[in-house]
Amino acid sequence: MLKVTLKRSPIGQTTRQRDSLRGLGLTRVGRTVIVRESDQVRGLIRKVLHLIEVES
Repeated sequence: MLKVTLKRSPIGQTTRQRDSLRGLGLTRVGRTVIVRESDQVRGLIRKVLHLIEVES
């Protein structure tokens, strides 16, 4: 399981990056979600790594 927190606003980011954040369940700055570790989730995280913080 991974703990993912949105640290920066998605304003000004591409639509794909905003969609990736939505797919992870991150809609507001400061929101934290716990997601299962999978290849799909790792791909979403990789796209928006500059906006989020990830803990194992």
